Amino acid sequence: MDLIPSPQQIRPVPPAGHCALDARTLLDAHPGTEDVARWLRATVGAATGLPLDPGTAGTHRIVLGVDRSLSTEAYRLVVGDDTVDMTGGSPAGVFWAAQTFRQLLGPDAFRRAPLHADRQWTVPCTVIEDAPRFAWRGVLLDVARHFMPKDGVLRYLDLLAAHKLNVLHLHLTDDQGWRIEIERYPKLTETGAWRARSKLGHRASPLWDERPHGGYYTQDDIREIVAYAAERHITVVPEIDLPGHSQAAIAAYPELGNADVVDTAALDVWDTWGVNPNVLAPTDTVLAFYENVLAEVLDLFPSPFIHIGGDECPKDQWKASPAAQARIAAEGLADEDELQSWFIRHFDRWLAGRGRRLVGWDEILEGGLAAGATVSSWRGYAGGIAAARAGHDVIMCPEQQVYLDHRQADGPDEPVPIGYVRTLEDVYRFEPVPPELAGTPAAAHVLGAQANLWTEVTETQQRVDYQAFPRLAAFAETAWSALPAPAERDWAGFERRMAVHYARLDALGVHYRPSGGPRPWQRRPGVLGRPIEGPPPIV
Repeated sequence: MDLIPSPQQIRPVPPAGHCALDARTLLDAHPGTEDVARWLRATVGAATGLPLDPGTAGTHRIVLGVDRSLSTEAYRLVVGDDTVDMTGGSPAGVFWAAQTFRQLLGPDAFRRAPLHADRQWTVPCTVIEDAPRFAWRGVLLDVARHFMPKDGVLRYLDLLAAHKLNVLHLHLTDDQGWRIEIERYPKLTETGAWRARSKLGHRASPLWDERPHGGYYTQDDIREIVAYAAERHITVVPEIDLPGHSQAAIAAYPELGNADVVDTAALDVWDTWGVNPNVLAPTDTVLAFYENVLAEVLDLFPSPFIHIGGDECPKDQWKASPAAQARIAAEGLADEDELQSWFIRHFDRWLAGRGRRLVGWDEILEGGLAAGATVSSWRGYAGGIAAARAGHDVIMCPEQQVYLDHRQADGPDEPVPIGYVRTLEDVYRFEPVPPELAGTPAAAHVLGAQANLWTEVTETQQRVDYQAFPRLAAFAETAWSALPAPAERDWAGFERRMAVHYARLDALGVHYRPSGGPRPWQRRPGVLGRPIEGPPPIV
């Protein structure tokens, strides 16, 4: 069976046969599974044209149930001659069973309407028992560099769900744009959500897109996104970046910046890419401002995790700022690295006091790690290894392995080539637990893995699709399935399963990169990238 991600166990039900689904097939949803039933009718029902009426009588039934003896996201899918049983350890497990069931129906089950009125729908008789390897199976979507309208985010939630991915890390703020409405501070979106133009390609490119760019999500948009995700058992983790990556906020409220060093009132929302020198000032005003911002964020996002960035914070302005130096002295800090740690520790305590957990990029290790912090290890494995050994939880997302904005092949046809070559096979061989942690108690601190989609050079949905797929399918398998060591993985078998999965992606309207290279309309001749030659280092 061509299932992605690959399940733990598949057993045929003798004698080998198929279960037919037709207008008589009823949907019997036991308590706790009503949302899954609604999803099945809205998606599988729409694709097949089958009514899937509710009912408990008769032999032609799809039965949904919860068995608490299973682990939370585990499921058991049993397809008999005339009954399909989907049982999960929780409603989430039942939902993942439904995703597998949809794949068993074939690629046409991923369309929005039936192709043929007289189509006969069958599912092979089988028993599938499955559970995820990791609890955190995430994707970062950067909507700050290039804004993705709400409908595009909802579409990506559907794509995550189809691959049994359960965390959407939404990168909402950066130098190039602020994307979430904060009622107390309206200028964050009135000013901070819009830039006059955008660099076209890598920051060294001479080209500009002279069109103004921007957008933001209203608080009701966020509520809709969060609710839509929850129906698909996906947690939306918001990121409000600080103390670096903050020029959009400073452009809206100049008092947030180091005004004793630079003329913050002259700053605009940044129109190019890279690491920006304009960072937040370490003042009580800034702390109070971001506490107020986060108070509204917490009201919108029930996620136990709140990401505060903490990465790529140049210290030059703090070194030159009398106010920053006074803060260092007043707090008894050794240097500017400890000043950054002071920022992080403040918000770690603030979030912990409200029952939430801080997540930050691995730079938060510099100057001392906040007691309750979770680390997103992006510069390699090293930060995650150090954090796990110190007893901190870790999400592995090393840029050398799972940054999907990096190019997928060598050669001149690859659009806006960034970073190392990371092929579909490379991603399939990604291992979230490095050898330094494997088999040790610290390995339990690896919550899971995350693939990151940064959007400096992916300005449209089609470009995001191209960078994400098909590699996101391979990543999903590394995060869900209990695979052997990278060198021992069945790459040929995965390729065979992908042949069917491409048809599913076609049905979903995904503009993926074909295995033979980009289609002519996917190329971007003349737009400068920044390819890095050779294999990526393992750091």
